[in-house]
Amino acid sequence: MHCGKPLPEESRRDRAYCDNKCRGLGSYYRRKAGVPPPPHWQHPALTSDNPVLRSAAAHAKQLSEANGWSPSLVRCAMDGLTAVLADRPPGKPVKLTEVRARIPRHASSLRVAEVLTDLELLENDSVLAVRTWIENRTAELPAGFASDVRAWLLVLLDGDSRAKPRSHACVYVYFGVHPLLENWATTRGHLREITVTDVTAALSPLRGWQRRNAIAALRSLFRFAKKRGLIFANPTTRLRMEDIPRSLLPMTDAEVLAVQRIAVTPAQRLIVALAAVHAARATAIRRLTLDDLDLPNRRITIAGHGQRLGELPHQTLLASLDQRRATWPKTPNRHVLINAKTALGTRPVSPEYLKRHLLHQGVYLERIRGDRVLHEALTAGADPLHLALVFNLSHTTASSYAAIAQNLLDDTAAVEELPLNQWRPRRRTS
Repeated sequence: MHCGKPLPEESRRDRAYCDNKCRGLGSYYRRKAGVPPPPHWQHPALTSDNPVLRSAAAHAKQLSEANGWSPSLVRCAMDGLTAVLADRPPGKPVKLTEVRARIPRHASSLRVAEVLTDLELLENDSVLAVRTWIENRTAELPAGFASDVRAWLLVLLDGDSRAKPRSHACVYVYFGVHPLLENWATTRGHLREITVTDVTAALSPLRGWQRRNAIAALRSLFRFAKKRGLIFANPTTRLRMEDIPRSLLPMTDAEVLAVQRIAVTPAQRLIVALAAVHAARATAIRRLTLDDLDLPNRRITIAGHGQRLGELPHQTLLASLDQRRATWPKTPNRHVLINAKTALGTRPVSPEYLKRHLLHQGVYLERIRGDRVLHEALTAGADPLHLALVFNLSHTTASSYAAIAQNLLDDTAAVEELPLNQWRPRRRTS
């Protein structure tokens, strides 16, 4: 009562039928004749002769049960494990670059690497994107500048015995002086030939933050070169970074309405609420975990600073957690904000997640956060200590916001005290 069509080699199906009617009849007559159904198909890696591959496939199955992987994701992970472990001697680790190059296109290198890491079979030999970027960009400089600038950037990235590593963003910003280096390279052959006059002439057209960042980068570069004996004299010794007065005004009604119109999903509303009520930074929002929430007592811990949970964040948290529970009920990730990728692991969402949901649509979290701190300073008084305690700010940041608020209060008081006749336009007399 079935077609008897043979299955193809290495097929993932345990049986094939002509149509649904054929499937139903086959099941009916098997039950009628007392014949048990054929065994379900299982991945060949689970029964492989290679003990390493067999244990890796079994561990992938355990991870799928613990982390809520879909059946297709498990099969794809086992395909990737088969590609890298089938012909490998026992105990020999697998390089991450080899995993990315050899696994099938449909397999996830992240899931395969996770399994191999748990079994201590992965060797991470990948190169950070920022290192590749440093090599490519410094190769464009002349020979007299390339090696010294490359060594400087690598020290910024990795740090040394007397300096901590800088962030990748800092490395990118500091190398913004490459137009100055290229301009000097047309008339100079080495960093030691740069003079104070050259530095002054290069900085003269720059203004504001562009000039401040260039001064900071050049001072760092020539200090590094002086300490390593690459130059005789530091031409940036007497350079001073000018303080740029920060101006900030409260958000207008149009800006608030625009944010309300854009933030419509539970995740977007939660991000905006945390920034608007608790002045939370983007990094603190991404790293917020379920352990930081105390919903019954209305308490929240943001970046290690415990505070009372506001009404708006409380409502948005409940809505976001309901959606999280309905979408990823078995996720092991303890972070409040997760997506389809991070739900399979334990890492927080990337900065691009916030940019894609808000920044690319015109919502600036720093603008909302600054408006919240400024509103507190205008309401409770321009007291730096109060701002530092409420929002966990540094003393310099709190003093900056207090100064801005005091200037706004002084301007408002001056306008209110101005006599009415000074507002009337004066008539011209011949």
